[in-house]
Amino acid sequence: MADPTRARKLADRIKVIVADALEKRVKDPRLGFLTITDARVTNDLQHATLFYTVFGSDEEKQGTALALESAKGVLRSEVGKRTGIRLTPTLTFTLDEIPETATQIQDLLKVAAEQDARVAALAASAQPAGEADPYKKPVAVDDEWDDDDETDDETEDDDVAEADPRA
Repeated sequence: MADPTRARKLADRIKVIVADALEKRVKDPRLGFLTITDARVTNDLQHATLFYTVFGSDEEKQGTALALESAKGVLRSEVGKRTGIRLTPTLTFTLDEIPETATQIQDLLKVAAEQDARVAALAASAQPAGEADPYKKPVAVDDEWDDDDETDDETEDDDVAEADPRA
């Protein structure tokens, strides 16, 4: 089991080697406008997965996939020569879905922004459902009532004291 750091470094090196070999050694006319976007190597350094994107139609993508499959042996021998490791990893090519996914996300964000703009326009012209000010207001305190309350409390206490025989 190799170190994950070593696997990551080897993956980066394989990515560069394969991209260079595709540019200089592989002369297949089926190869379209190809970009190697990422490479991943297992921790035991036995298998490498290379992600690629192709600019073009679906037919060009299929042609590029077939060209990569047929050039896999040449690319693997090039990786073996230029890396100098004991066991050369097998190469697997996978079409990278990130550009299509990014386009879908941008379209969804555009639709969401349009809906937000419609809601904001409706909210700007909306009227409140109830009163203009729905909050409760504090009740004004009457000062005269407080003065009477103090005198009433004193007389009530006196009446209770006279009526209680235990006191």
